[in-house]
Amino acid sequence: MDYQQDKIRVICDQLDLLRHTTAAVLDDFAYCPAGYKGACNTAPETGWQPWDPNMTFGGHDAHYWFRTHFTAPAAQPGKELFFHLSTGYEGDWDSVNPQGIVYLNGELTQGVDINHRLVKLEHGKEYDLQVYMYTSLLRPIRAKFDAALQWIDEEAEGLYYDLRVPLDASACMEPGCAEYWQILRHLSTAVDMVDLRSPGSAAFYESVRAARKYLKEEFYGKVCGGLAPTVYTVGHTHIDVAWLWTLAQTEEKAQRSFSTVLRLMEQFPEYIFMSSQPQLYLYIKENAPELYAQIQERVRQGRWEVEGAMWLEADCNLTSGESFVRQILHGKQFMKQEFGVDSHILWLPDVFGYSAALPQILRKSGVDRFFTTKIGWNETNKMPYDAFMWEGIDGTEIFTHFGTARNLPKPGESDKTTTYVCSTEPTMVKGTWERFQQKEYSDKTLITFGFGDGGGGPGMEHLERLEREHSLKGLPKVHQGKSAELFERLLVVGVALIEKYHLDIGIVYERRRVLGRSVVRHGNGYIVAHEYSVEARNVFVICFCYKCDVHSFGIE
Repeated sequence: MDYQQDKIRVICDQLDLLRHTTAAVLDDFAYCPAGYKGACNTAPETGWQPWDPNMTFGGHDAHYWFRTHFTAPAAQPGKELFFHLSTGYEGDWDSVNPQGIVYLNGELTQGVDINHRLVKLEHGKEYDLQVYMYTSLLRPIRAKFDAALQWIDEEAEGLYYDLRVPLDASACMEPGCAEYWQILRHLSTAVDMVDLRSPGSAAFYESVRAARKYLKEEFYGKVCGGLAPTVYTVGHTHIDVAWLWTLAQTEEKAQRSFSTVLRLMEQFPEYIFMSSQPQLYLYIKENAPELYAQIQERVRQGRWEVEGAMWLEADCNLTSGESFVRQILHGKQFMKQEFGVDSHILWLPDVFGYSAALPQILRKSGVDRFFTTKIGWNETNKMPYDAFMWEGIDGTEIFTHFGTARNLPKPGESDKTTTYVCSTEPTMVKGTWERFQQKEYSDKTLITFGFGDGGGGPGMEHLERLEREHSLKGLPKVHQGKSAELFERLLVVGVALIEKYHLDIGIVYERRRVLGRSVVRHGNGYIVAHEYSVEARNVFVICFCYKCDVHSFGIE
């Protein structure tokens, strides 16, 4: 590795150690085993026992409450205070890691998991802290409950990301190219300013501020910018409504993830988040109405995008046309009534194939755009288009965009696979643009960033990186915006310029999942064929019971 890169990396590692420090260990907790809380957001009154920090908690589909009381320390210049929780499962799979909801002074505040371990606090304030924890149904877990108050040093944290993001960008470039040396030269000048002889001293902070000022003015201000393709980024957390957990747990995953989004919006004013599936919003409305009101307000402000068209992200191989219509009817109706949004995008990032009946159904339902990513999981061929007009069985066309998000491929690695659970690291930003195949048609594509299925959605690191990648040298431009905004930009050049694809869009992946789809489709056809007679019979029954005129229902 280049000496300059090594030098910069060492300084970054030192700053990484200095940016977070412990203010106090919290070990005076009580705990209480519990079941699903449902719509009740208060801890049990009885059953509490002292918690020993050497203990562990867990089990299959198990819940526990933890509580304590403390006074936050007084303010320190340039530092923010956070509650920090570690369970010992950091680095594990998002879907099954220990997950919880933090309540501060009785208010549902934020979710915690392996990706989101920090909850912001106010200096000098008294807190009744309660944490409602869950462990996986999939496997037995024995988790720790290591809690502390933690300072984040704003200057050290700022310089860390000011250096780290362009350093990671340089690793995505050909060594020796002009952009590569331009980045390293400016970063090297900045790290030479940093005085690490006495971290925390006046000299240390003076040097950190000088380095940040230099980078802001000379690197980000003068070197970065100019013409470049644009990668749109929108926060996202894909949540399977039914998969490796109970539906009751899906309700809790939605509360954890959405509350975390709301708290991060308070810290990052440019952050925009998108979520589909009205079923999840209904769970929030029923179980955490105060959270729901905050979401509605963020939608009004333009910070939270409600899209997706369907009630939930439905299977599109086995589902009947009647079911598609009802999915869209109820989905669009909910979004309009609850948020004032007329949904125009079918959002299906995690669906294994798409029926050619969809374009006609979508167009007739007022949905004229389609987004997915799963097509990139194909085990055989690679779809030749990422932006195209999808033509259905009757000739109806829908503008379609396949997400191209992925890291830059390593030597010998295929670039076929894409993802909807994205980082915002430079390799993802550049890899997403490189993977986009219709560059002659558009210079814009999309990243949906954040952890899914209980991983809690975007984290602070995602957002810190985005603040510095806006016009970073050697990368595509990064723009935080709504998916609907991207679709408008993609369509502005005119659909006549892009290719067409006809009939089903299939995926060869884990074929056992849909081996019986022909049987199911045949059954769907039988049901549709006999649907009128069944509904007519039901109307006759109603008329007989209530002595109605059958002709008033349009039946002869």
